[in-house]
Amino acid sequence: MEPDAIAMDAGRGGLRGRALTWVESAPVQRFVVGVIVANAVILGMETSPALRDAAGGWLAVLDQACLAVFVVELTLKLWGHGPRFFRSGWNVFDLVVVGIALVPASGPFAVLRVLRVLRVLRLASMMPRLRFVVEALLRAIPGIGAIAALMLILFYVAAVVATGMFGERFPHWFGSLGASLYTLFQVMTLDSWSSGLVRPVMEAYPWAWVFFVPFILLATFTMLNLFVAIIVNTMQALQEQGAGAGHGREAGAPAPFPGAAAGGADPGLVALGDEIRLLRTELEQLRRATGAAGESAR
Repeated sequence: MEPDAIAMDAGRGGLRGRALTWVESAPVQRFVVGVIVANAVILGMETSPALRDAAGGWLAVLDQACLAVFVVELTLKLWGHGPRFFRSGWNVFDLVVVGIALVPASGPFAVLRVLRVLRVLRLASMMPRLRFVVEALLRAIPGIGAIAALMLILFYVAAVVATGMFGERFPHWFGSLGASLYTLFQVMTLDSWSSGLVRPVMEAYPWAWVFFVPFILLATFTMLNLFVAIIVNTMQALQEQGAGAGHGREAGAPAPFPGAAAGGADPGLVALGDEIRLLRTELEQLRRATGAAGESAR
């Protein structure tokens, strides 16, 4: 490659790096968070007929301005990261949410206008604590799936039993398997389960409490608490994992190059960071060797 081309690529890479550093800086990210909150307020105001009639045009202009900010932000990130942009699930999520708003909301795509409110979910990708909670929920999915399967088995068995025992006298609640499943779900949520459902059943079947009380104890207090326990355990494991990684860096592991942590820095900057780390290691080894030689000479 000729020197002019090399210089052009280096300049382009430096410009991309500066643009990426600027768009991911703390002030810009705080500004984007403020725009997200303002956009959420605007979308809520558009649901009011009185506000829509009084200032519908201004609300539409402000909504488009917020969308323009999101488009510029994602464009700079995509340009700065390059293909690495798509390695982050959060970046892909932001791109999809903003991309939905760019589809013309007319004809068969009119329903997409309602999905504009999904832009508010970008707060989960912008705020570290919310990202931590979402990542914990995603990692807890296998455990949650196992508990959900166990609860489904419990519901199915209880629905079959309830249909056989109470279906004849209470067909609107337990006349079919589907009706029994829905009724038991209502019982699990404790929505008028005593006065509205169990007591009328007990008037015909005084022993019905033997069925409903253990079901509530298992489905409501045991299973739902297992869901919470799995999520809390996953969050604790993630927190301990992060603390362990930080302790490992403090113990002597070289800190990663700042641009490489985002997974999207310019390749030249990443290579430069690697060379700097190697030089630091070699200088430290040379310093130690020099000190040891000086001690032996004394």
